[in-house]
Formats: sequence, C-alpha cells, structure tokens
Amino acid sequence: MAKTFLAVAEARSGKLRQVSFEALRAAQLSANSEDVIAAVLLGGAGSQTLASELAAYGADAVYSVADNALDHYSSEAYLNALLAVTESVTPSAIYFGHTAIGRDLAPLTAAKLAAGQLSDVTAIERSGDQVLFTRPLYAGKALEKKAFTDPEGPWVVTIRPNNIAALEPDASRQAQVIDVGYPASSLRSIVREVVKKTSGTIDLAEAKIVVSGGRGVRSADGFQPLEELAAVLGGAVGASRGACDAGYCEYAMQIGQTGKVVTPEIYIACGISGAIQHLAGMSSSRVIIAINKDAEAPIFKVADYGIVGDLFEVVPLLTEEFRRLLQ
Repeated sequence: MAKTFLAVAEARSGKLRQVSFEALRAAQLSANSEDVIAAVLLGGAGSQTLASELAAYGADAVYSVADNALDHYSSEAYLNALLAVTESVTPSAIYFGHTAIGRDLAPLTAAKLAAGQLSDVTAIERSGDQVLFTRPLYAGKALEKKAFTDPEGPWVVTIRPNNIAALEPDASRQAQVIDVGYPASSLRSIVREVVKKTSGTIDLAEAKIVVSGGRGVRSADGFQPLEELAAVLGGAVGASRGACDAGYCEYAMQIGQTGKVVTPEIYIACGISGAIQHLAGMSSSRVIIAINKDAEAPIFKVADYGIVGDLFEVVPLLTEEFRRLLQ
C-alpha cells in the first residue's frame, strides 16, 4: 500500500527557500517508488507559481492552505494549518528544514500527532525495509544512525540545510494542487508585522560561502572588511557569540551551539579563537579557512587552511585578489 511523505515548504518574500527542495529530497530518499511525495505550502500567496516550482523538484502533490493568519509565521496558526493537511491525508512522515520555523513547528506537530521525532538530520539511507537517519552528536565530533521503531509512522524529521542535495529541477514535472481550508479557530495571538534584521541579502543558514568574525574584529566597524569580502564572493556574514556579546553585531548573525548551524562550501573564520560552542555551529563546513594572529588558536585544529596574521591586513588583500580573479 502506497504511503504519503510530506515536506513542509518554507517561503520568504514570495520565494521558496532552498531547504524546501532539500526536504522534498529527504522525503524521496525515505520512500519507495510507489509512495507519494507531497509538499505542504502554507500561506497561499502565489501558491500556483510556487506549486509549479515544487513539482519541478519532485513533488507529486502540493497541499496549499491559504489564510490571512498565515501571512507571517505564528506557531499556533501554522500548526492549525498543518494539522488540517494531516487530516486530509495521513502521512507516514513529515519533513521540515532545521530552521527557526522547523525547530519550532516540528516538535509541536510531533506532540499533536503522538509521533516520534528526529532533529538535525544530515543524511538518509534505506537499509532493507528500514530508513536510517544520520545526525551529529557532541558538537559534530560523532555521528549516530537511528531508525524509527514504528515503520508505519508518523515520523517527524528536521533536516540540516545544505546537507541533503535536492533533485535537479525538471519543468516538465507536474503536481496536483489540493486546496485545504484553514480551520476556523480563535487564535490567542496574531502576528501583524515582522521587523527583520539580517546579515545581508543571502540567508546565512543556506549560504554557500560564509565569512565570520569574532572578538578579533574589535568593533562593529571591524565587520566592514568581512562584508566586502562576502560581497565579492557572493556569501553571507556571520559572527561568533563573543562578537555578538560584545555588541559588535546583531544576534541574528550568531553561529554556534546557541546560534545558527551552518554547513557552507567555504567557511572563513576571521579573528575567531575556535571555542567548542562556535565549532558546534560550523565544523561540518566543507572547507574551513582560519585567519588569526594567534598561531595557537584552537580554530587552526579544525581548519583546512590557516593564515597567521592580522585580519585587517589579510582580509582586504584576499578581497582585492578575489575581485581580480572573479572579474
């Protein structure tokens, strides 16, 4: 009997986030060929265009819930909408991105459905009839493989961005769009407006290149050379907790155990000592480049390439050279 695997899509400013397509791929890796891969689109704005995009990435069906209460993310409103979808179709698994929304909504969904949950999954594989999920432990120093004890589900899973590669899009793929009515309910709170503070136009969690600064940047102005380098490379700017605590930048830029977890292709750490809390948020990066005046800084132990020097001398030189090479 065919099962249904749901992937919850996330949209920002009318555009789907890359992690939406990665969640679809996670569902595909968990399913058999006869199973149905469906996407859930909450909000409704531009749903037809977004549904076509989700179909191109492998969705067989798209469940769309439209209501004014979904214009901005709200735990209660989004949970009500998602539960309305699960009443229309009984899913064997629901996949979220391990984002701010996913980390909030997934456990609420699991509790309501009495489902098991796995968080921060970085790889999925089938072993016979079992689906194995890989996730990091101890700040990325170890990996564990886990499987759900109930093969029928429902399972709730969040996946770490930039780890499970999405399918190549195919515009010829088609998906059935199913409108699900938003359930009438009295919300305890309504989000009227969201004021955003970001590190730039590129989403930090999904950026392919991240340039981060620590206490070594010395001030808020010290991030300017990092921003210039990130702009040349098409990357995003992050920070250590030390830089955030010192007031050099917003906490929205924080990377680490109590901040965001990033896995870019290239991570450039500038003036960051390499405390274990910071390593927990970036140690899975493909290539790590460290720039620090202290040759004994712990960051060099995890770095693939290291430069011992003053970041205010090294970073502008890198920016100039990259600008020349990329012209």
